[in-house]
Amino acid sequence: MKPYWNEQDFEVFNTPGLDARMSALTDIVRPKFEELGIEFSSFFSRKTGNEFFPHVAKHMRRTVNPPNDSWVAFAPFKRGYKAVPHFQIGMWESHVFIILAVIYEAPNKTAMAQNLLHSDVLQQLPTDFTASGDHMKPQSNTLYELGDAGIEKLLIRLRNVKKGEFVIGRHLTREQAASLNKEQFFQFTEETFQALLPVYTALLQPAKEPVSR
Repeated sequence: MKPYWNEQDFEVFNTPGLDARMSALTDIVRPKFEELGIEFSSFFSRKTGNEFFPHVAKHMRRTVNPPNDSWVAFAPFKRGYKAVPHFQIGMWESHVFIILAVIYEAPNKTAMAQNLLHSDVLQQLPTDFTASGDHMKPQSNTLYELGDAGIEKLLIRLRNVKKGEFVIGRHLTREQAASLNKEQFFQFTEETFQALLPVYTALLQPAKEPVSR
C-alpha cells in the first residue's frame, strides 16, 4: 500500500520562490490537509461534544518569503483558532507534526499555564511526545529529554512571558511518515490526539491559584 506522505510532499518546501512554492503547496499538500481537516474535525466534535472546525493554512499574509511549514488546525470556532488552545497536523521539510498548541495570541494563556503547573496531566503522556516553546521553529525536545524541570520551565515562560508559547505532541521524521500508509497514519494521529485530549481539558479548566515558582 502506498504511503500517505511521500518525498514529493516534503520537497515542496525546497521549491524556490513564493509563487512557485505556494502553487506546489496548493497542488500537492493542501488536498491532504483538507482531507485531514474533514476527518479530524469530526473526531474532535465526537470526543469533546463541541463542534470543531478545520482551518487549512493559506499563508495569505506572505508577500516575499515562502512558507517553511504548513498545516491544518482544529478549534471549536469557525472564524479562527489562534486565540484558543488548538490542535494541528502539519509538516516541515524535515517532519510531520501532530500537536496541541497554546500560542502567544491566546489571551488566557497565563491561566492555562497555571492549570498545567497544578496538574500532573503532562506526566501521563508517553515520554516520546515532544514539547517546545515556539511554534515557529521546527525543533523540539522529547518529554524524556526535558524532564519535569524542563517542562516546568516551558510552562513558567508561557505564564510569564508575553511571547511565551507551549506546543506539545508527536513528530514523525519524513522517513517515518513515508513508511505509513493512510490507515496507519490516521491511526497514529488519532492515538496522538486521544492522548492529548486530557491536556486540552486541563487547559480549559477554571484558573487555578498561582503556583509560587
